[in-house]
Amino acid sequence: MRDYYDILGVSRDAGADEIKKAYRKQALKFHPDRNPGDTEAETKFKEAAEAYEVLSNPEKRQRYNQFGHAGVKGNGQGAQGFQDINDIFSHFSDIFGSGGSIFDDMFGGGGQRRGRGQGRPGSDLRIKLPLTFEEIAEGSEKRIKVKKHVVCETCDGRGAEDPEKGFATCTTCQGAGEVRQVTRSVFGQFVNVQPCPQCRGEGRLLVHPCSVCGGEGRTKGDETITLTVPGGVLEGHYLTVRGAGNAGQRGGPAGDLRVEIVEKKHEHFAREGLDIYHELYLSFPEAALGTERDVPTLRGRARLQIDAGVQSGKILRMRERGLPDIEQGRRGDQMVRIHVWTPTSLTDEERELLEGLTDSPSFEPRPETLDERRSFFSRVKDVFS
Repeated sequence: MRDYYDILGVSRDAGADEIKKAYRKQALKFHPDRNPGDTEAETKFKEAAEAYEVLSNPEKRQRYNQFGHAGVKGNGQGAQGFQDINDIFSHFSDIFGSGGSIFDDMFGGGGQRRGRGQGRPGSDLRIKLPLTFEEIAEGSEKRIKVKKHVVCETCDGRGAEDPEKGFATCTTCQGAGEVRQVTRSVFGQFVNVQPCPQCRGEGRLLVHPCSVCGGEGRTKGDETITLTVPGGVLEGHYLTVRGAGNAGQRGGPAGDLRVEIVEKKHEHFAREGLDIYHELYLSFPEAALGTERDVPTLRGRARLQIDAGVQSGKILRMRERGLPDIEQGRRGDQMVRIHVWTPTSLTDEERELLEGLTDSPSFEPRPETLDERRSFFSRVKDVFS
């Protein structure tokens, strides 16, 4: 079993705040919302939770430091040994919020539990949200129109227009919403508790359904949701908005809305990690003499100084003009790749001018004078010669 300090990436003398910060980082990295279907990430998520559960507790940490894993297993002194992701969410609600999503702090909310008198919960929804590089770089607020089941306005989601006359107490469970079956054996008495099969756990039966929704407490409609997108999200990230999915039946809790981030293709940029690339084309005179050019950036246009003699393929770096890292807050760079444009057709006068320069020493290719000294191909030749 891996060392708990190694799992969180902290030293053995790390303080409580450092341990908590390290755990949040690991939980963010391996969170199920960010790694759907990834069993390896889920395992690491559970490992990090177990490590934090021990190291955040002074007594358990002392025993672990003294005896290792043997000191925190068994006798009521050990780690939780989490088997269920939801168990982790509930145990560390101060870390995740009550809903368990890494974005709960941004969107608030929290899961509701079904109780007596509540109908069945609504299903979750998934939609895709296309974003430009500019929106990803600075963060944005989006208004999204979502087609879904919404609460019936006529019965206010109850399923009956008259809440007093519309329902009757379930005769099977007597309003408890659950039934109990007692089994006796040589080992003692066992009680099996299950939702009532007649009322499906509501504790009541619908006798006079709403004339508009037919007793479901919801109708088909749409809702406009305001979504705050943090800067630095990546293609494939999910933002979870609690309670913004389909409305539940007869007062049941609504499902969640999971918003998948999709990057729009950009007119001027290509992305590589946090860095963005822009292709800049120069005329031969501009490359030879040097120039200044206005180039697009994610925050408007900026003036770029280009030295005389710049070579085609040269990459100029504009620091911190790229995309932000959602975890660490740092920014990538904007890379400007230079292309020297070769004319495809010349006038007689232009041809005569260039022919007069063909024998000039200044126009003789001398790659050994470049900063890189040798081209990629010459380095490869040295390796295999």
